[in-house]
Amino acid sequence: MTAPVQPPADSAADRAVVNTRVFAVPRAVLFGAFSDPARLAAWWGPQGFTNTFAKFEFRPGGDWHLAMRGPDGTVYENVSRFVTTDAPERIVFDHLGPLHWYRMTITLDECPCGTQLTWHMAFASAEECAKVRDFVLPANEQNFDRLAAHLGQPQPT
Repeated sequence: MTAPVQPPADSAADRAVVNTRVFAVPRAVLFGAFSDPARLAAWWGPQGFTNTFAKFEFRPGGDWHLAMRGPDGTVYENVSRFVTTDAPERIVFDHLGPLHWYRMTITLDECPCGTQLTWHMAFASAEECAKVRDFVLPANEQNFDRLAAHLGQPQPT
């Protein structure tokens, strides 16, 4: 008798954080909230954060440097590089640091109620993902709440 085959301990699911929400707007409107740096700065990040963009080159190979200021005044510098900017359905960027690397794949899929937004964050390892998962999942939902408010959408109950 052979032992059952076990999936690798560090599977793709172990390295990923995924958040999804439907917004009652066309894909082009939602894409515009990401591609316009002034609009993006207004809603990006968890509740209570503000943003300053030093560089925003929204194109494949372009850099995105931002400073996020938390409610307590702490500044979190972030450096990312865009991989894909396919309007209006997909944005991919690599978050290069400083604390951890991940690839963010943002997809915008048409649905009967508007657009389904999916954030798929793929970390380099399951260990790295486990370190941040409990913070990142609710922080991403706060990001979605801020985006909904920016778009004039009702908040989830």
